[in-house]
Amino acid sequence: MWMKGWKNYFISVCVAIFRLKAEKLVYSIKKGYVILMKIAIACDHRGYEAKELIKSLLQRGGHEILDFGANESKSCDYPDYAIPASKAVASGQAERGVLICGSGIGMSITANKVRGIRAALCHDELTAQMSRKHNDANVLCLPAMLINDPLITRIVETWLATEFEGGRHERRVQKMMEAERDCK
Repeated sequence: MWMKGWKNYFISVCVAIFRLKAEKLVYSIKKGYVILMKIAIACDHRGYEAKELIKSLLQRGGHEILDFGANESKSCDYPDYAIPASKAVASGQAERGVLICGSGIGMSITANKVRGIRAALCHDELTAQMSRKHNDANVLCLPAMLINDPLITRIVETWLATEFEGGRHERRVQKMMEAERDCK
């Protein structure tokens, strides 16, 4: 009986939070909590199927998606999609971004050309976690040809659930951002 009352209380609190800040509602996943976000997503032809999988995952989780293409698996050039998606993250239009191409390398290099972007190419949950904890990565790049769908799902979930640790890592990220300002 007590548990039933607790559940009703919890639901009413969640509803109140949703009404106050719908875009920041917290939901639970395996390893923690994820703040609902607006996420830019883009791919080239090699990443199209993975992008659709990730979009579905993110939408089921309640995230808002800004899809910058590609919208089919016809051959195309990854910078045409990586740059607008990265600019959306850098400008604050989106809170984070996910970019997918065959190897992840082209998307990663391109995204990191946009001021304010810290794109990380991740191949497993550990690299996804460390990119967030230590580097405050705001764009996740994935290699569609090198990892399978279940791993893609786990990487995205881990990356979204991991918070930046700050502390000594904050100082290092600031040095990266200073170098970016000095070099551009």
